[in-house]
Amino acid sequence: MSEATSRRRAPAMSPEQRREMIVRAALPLVVEYGTSVTTAQVARAAGIGEGTIFRAFGDKDALLAACMAEAARPDDTLAHVAAISLELPLAERLIEASEALRGYLSRMGAVAGALAASGGLRREFPAAGPRKGPGSESSGGTTESGKRAMNGREASMAATREVLAGLFEPERDRLRLDPERLAEAFQFMTMASGRGVTPLTSAELVELFLHGAYAAGGREN
Repeated sequence: MSEATSRRRAPAMSPEQRREMIVRAALPLVVEYGTSVTTAQVARAAGIGEGTIFRAFGDKDALLAACMAEAARPDDTLAHVAAISLELPLAERLIEASEALRGYLSRMGAVAGALAASGGLRREFPAAGPRKGPGSESSGGTTESGKRAMNGREASMAATREVLAGLFEPERDRLRLDPERLAEAFQFMTMASGRGVTPLTSAELVELFLHGAYAAGGREN
C-alpha cells in the first residue's frame, strides 16, 4: 500500500464515529471560511479522502448542518458544569459555570455567525438539545421541523437550569429563593452578560448576582 493511499483511507471506525471526526476537523474551517469552505479543505484537515465526506454526509450542505448542530449541542458544557466541585465556595462554583457557559455560547456564535455572514445554511440543522436515548423523539405536528428545533432549545435550556440548580443546592437553607429559580435567573444573566460595549467578566457577573449593585455598606435603608 502506498503512502498516499494510506493517507487517503479513513481509519477503521463506525459511521457515527467517522461523522464526528469529520465534523471536529471541519468546525475550525467553518468558523474561518463559513459556507465557502470546501470539502477538499475538510478532507485535508481530517486526513481522509474527499469521497469519505460524501459517503458520510451525502453533500456539503449536510456537513455544514451537522457542524452547526454540533456547535449548538450543550452536552460537553453541561457535563463540565455538573462536575464542578460542591466543596468550592459558591462564588467560585458560579464563576466556573459562567466561564463554561460563555465559552459554549461563544463557540456556537462563531459558527453561526460565519455561516450567516457567508450566505447561511441551505439545509436546516437538527435540534440542538442534549443527546437523548432511542424513542425520545418528539411526536409529529403541522410544523414538525420548527417544533423539533423549539423542543431542542427548550430541552437545552432546561438541562442547563438543572445543572446550575445543583450548584446552589448546598446553600439551599441560606438562600432567598430556591435553587431552581436562582438557576434560571443566573442562566439568563450569563446569556446576556457577554453583550454590550463593556461586557461583564464572569467574576463581576457573580459578584453582582450574589451581592447586588450596592458597594459594601452602601445599601439604602
